[in-house]
Amino acid sequence: MIKQVSAVDLRAVSSVEDVSQGLRDNSYLPDEALATSVYLALRLRRPLLLEGEPGVGKTEVAKVIADWGGGRLIRLQCYEGIDVSQAVYEWDYARQLMHLRTMEATGKALGADEADLADQLYSERFLVRRPLLEAVASGDGATTVLLVDEVDRSDDEFEAFLLEVLSDYAITIPEIGTFKAPDPPVVVITSNRTRDVHDALKRRCLYHWVEHPGARREAQIIRLRAPEVAEALAREVAHAAAAIREVGLYKPPGVAETIDWARALNLLGGASLDLAGASATLGALLKYREDRDRVVQHDLAAIVSDAAAASETPSE
Repeated sequence: MIKQVSAVDLRAVSSVEDVSQGLRDNSYLPDEALATSVYLALRLRRPLLLEGEPGVGKTEVAKVIADWGGGRLIRLQCYEGIDVSQAVYEWDYARQLMHLRTMEATGKALGADEADLADQLYSERFLVRRPLLEAVASGDGATTVLLVDEVDRSDDEFEAFLLEVLSDYAITIPEIGTFKAPDPPVVVITSNRTRDVHDALKRRCLYHWVEHPGARREAQIIRLRAPEVAEALAREVAHAAAAIREVGLYKPPGVAETIDWARALNLLGGASLDLAGASATLGALLKYREDRDRVVQHDLAAIVSDAAAASETPSE
């Protein structure tokens, strides 16, 4: 069962230890470097740019911070071609047209002042708020967490616009005016480094490279997220996953896949990792046939055997 904790004022955390414990209480096990980066981002009110390979837990950091603070998580998923209408705002043209036709049908449009009619059509009533505007205009009291996920997938123009928004946390809509955040959101930006993020955006942010956890910490993460998994099995799965990542795969497994693998083995009644169980459940860990074939050819039996031996060493 996940431990339930009271929400905290994220801006008032007093130490790195508080951050580390807060994330742990919400089922995220950070190392000291990550906890330090989160602490500094919260106290300095700076965006936090997390880079690293897919699956190391970058996105989860933002989700857990929102849970810890009892605030709202607003996620902007970046992709090639994303623009203002998807990221900031757009007008609900269908509702505007319906409103206009209703006015015509009731005769209210006849003789109506053109400027007044435009004010009605371009009011907040017909404004569709997308993630960036929602984060800036949010004012419900709790600290909002804005997650800009996989910013490296967007293009240069969008990255420049994002930098502008993060400079003063204000967005201007010509027909309405300027929305400015009374209390800037906590901003977490993630990148899988498919391309380099521009220096201007990096200068605006605090930066942290998220590594795959070592086998010992990954075993602890498995136990934290899946407490039903026996400690011995968690250690063996973590060591095996670490070895599999070194095989040279098209898509190395992330922490989430390792947790799924441990859960799958546990559901099948495995108290420890063996070759039969590992082979039968590889689909929980590896999502490409070529990767599965490569691991099997690399000698899955040896990986399982070595994981069992390594997990017996407490210092691992």
